[in-house]
Amino acid sequence: MRVKILYVEDELSLGKIVKETLETRGFEVIMIDDGAKVIEAFIKFEPDICILDIMLPNRSGFELAKDIRQTRKDVPIIFLTAKTQTEDVVKGFTLGGNDYIRKPFSMEELIVRMEHLLAKKQTILNGTDVLSIGRYRFQQQRQLLELDGNEKKLSYREAELLKFLWVNKHDVIDRKQLLMHIWGNDSFFNSRNLDVYITKLRGYLKDDPSIEIITIKGVGYRFVE
Repeated sequence: MRVKILYVEDELSLGKIVKETLETRGFEVIMIDDGAKVIEAFIKFEPDICILDIMLPNRSGFELAKDIRQTRKDVPIIFLTAKTQTEDVVKGFTLGGNDYIRKPFSMEELIVRMEHLLAKKQTILNGTDVLSIGRYRFQQQRQLLELDGNEKKLSYREAELLKFLWVNKHDVIDRKQLLMHIWGNDSFFNSRNLDVYITKLRGYLKDDPSIEIITIKGVGYRFVE
């Protein structure tokens, strides 16, 4: 079955090139150039992934992402934009975006990022209990982190945070997105808790120098292995 892409772009010349290139790679693509028509098409088409330009007639990509997330939480969303301000990146991740590509971009970069998000989604759907995180083995159900025969029992929230970081590895993850996923709200108290939990996870993973939880100032974190 072909991967279905909902592509929203109002620059028709660029849109035509991107759509045709993706189709030659075996993807099924519908392209829409008006934000007001997107949600109806999303419901009918049931895409596997969405690529949203931010500046659109009638409704912005940010507004569309918010609506899509209310309908389906699992579909990956990539934002395309000519904007470069950090606050726009933060807003995109806060509204449920999974990735952010600035124009102009190469088709190879877009396809690699799409395939990365789709692979992560499949990992979640498969429900694999044991994750390989660098040199560590992480048993999700038992909340056990293992290395060379040594085991560390994680708390529920530590385990959920580690899983979320790993599933979204190499992406920049917004602090608010983490707080909402782990605690259900982004209060000041929970924000301080997040700092403590990140420090704990760094300590648990310190014996594998290839693993890093990088702080992106003013945005959030990036998990690298």
